[in-house]
Amino acid sequence: MNKASVSIIASDASWIDPLAVAQLQQSAELIGLSRIVGLPDLHAGRGIAVGAAFWSDSHIHPHLVGNDIGCGMALWQSDTLVRKFKLDRAEKRLSGLEGPWPGNHDERLAEAGLPIELAGEALGTIGGGNHFAELLRVEAVHDEAAFASAAFDAAMVYLMIHSGSRGLGHAILERHLAQQNTAALAVNTPAFDAYLRQHDEAIGWAILNRQIIAERFMEKLDMSATRRLDICHNSVSAHQQGWLHRKGAAPADRGLIVIPGSRGDFTYLVEPRLEQADIALHSLAHGAGRKWGRTEARAKLSARYHIADLQRTSLGGRVICEDKDLIFEEAPQAYKDIHRVIADLVAAELITVIATLRPIITYKTRRQ
Repeated sequence: MNKASVSIIASDASWIDPLAVAQLQQSAELIGLSRIVGLPDLHAGRGIAVGAAFWSDSHIHPHLVGNDIGCGMALWQSDTLVRKFKLDRAEKRLSGLEGPWPGNHDERLAEAGLPIELAGEALGTIGGGNHFAELLRVEAVHDEAAFASAAFDAAMVYLMIHSGSRGLGHAILERHLAQQNTAALAVNTPAFDAYLRQHDEAIGWAILNRQIIAERFMEKLDMSATRRLDICHNSVSAHQQGWLHRKGAAPADRGLIVIPGSRGDFTYLVEPRLEQADIALHSLAHGAGRKWGRTEARAKLSARYHIADLQRTSLGGRVICEDKDLIFEEAPQAYKDIHRVIADLVAAELITVIATLRPIITYKTRRQ
């Protein structure tokens, strides 16, 4: 059996976890895979490296997509000027967002073309782990023409949501593993068709979930906002007469994207460049990538910091996270340098930086 080719888009200055590289090499032995590309945010996952793209002309591998199908980053431009934004007031008002969304689930699912059977208490909620909602302001515009042509306004407050399909995606993967274990699904077989239908529903659910989360945040803050982009980074899709799996990899063929650092660093608004896109399987980094696993981060940082230390960032941002483990597990120190990740993508001629955004409030969870 031929092994897939493996390449990594990263400079010598970038730190790449050897375990993540080993996981890519292990994935190269999967049936049907021809090419694998690791991106600068590459890091080890639960058996599968995160920050990578996998291409096959004959099979799909649901476990490469993982259990958070449709997870992604979406960005809204609000109607509120940064100079009129009241930080203390906003921080106090952002509560009560963990409970079920009280809106009409059936109606919104139907509007999105999704089965009403997908209704559930998770719809409209952020979830745990590395998911978040973040209010930001524009720090700097690096490409004035591109920024203006995309109709962004540097004077406004922005909202970024990172969330996915919650328990729905998990249930889809668990069903597949129960029936097939980690076996590949040959293209155009009944099992392939069934998984792809469920996968596409989870993608749609995740997009709707991010939209409802944004609406809940805007309602709490007496603001309104317009969605400017929504980019999924856990998916499988048709690509060049085959199937492209993205595991923690943003698409380079869907227009502008945001690549966030940690809650203590900047987010980059970038434009994919298409000339060299194929070297990275038309994929880009989806964030900074973890430097430490959650257990390691909690152990290291809880010995050095108090929780109050992590509720403020070096950029002046505020962090709302009332889970005493999660605030350490997702601390900025647990992540790699976003500026290095971006520099590697620029050097590979994969992106043009349009603007940087500074986090104002990062919301993880309140106690219920």
